[in-house]
Amino acid sequence: MTWLGLVGNVIALPIIGLVAFANPEIRVVNISMAFGIAWPAAVVGIVAASGLLAQRQWAVILAIVALSMSLASAFPYAIVRLLLVGDVGFSGLSMLLAVVNLLALLYWCRPEHRWGGRL
Repeated sequence: MTWLGLVGNVIALPIIGLVAFANPEIRVVNISMAFGIAWPAAVVGIVAASGLLAQRQWAVILAIVALSMSLASAFPYAIVRLLLVGDVGFSGLSMLLAVVNLLALLYWCRPEHRWGGRL
């Protein structure tokens, strides 16, 4: 799962840029979300995944932070995009991303990750 997170966050960086500047209808929302939380969440996710691969205990906290940032942006963005543009496909993809982030957040918040041992 850590490799999937690392690759997903690296791939997310250019995709966020494409989405941010592609739709002229809600360009302000897209650019604000990209610069404000999407790119920072992806960068924090890359650092967290790298730390998890190196078996560092601090990486669990960083993964929780990155997933929380991503969840905080994906769910509201899906709602705003659905209401303003009516794009069910991309809004549904963003909602699916929010659900996956929520499940990963629940996984990393389990107590055994904070008590040490193998990550």
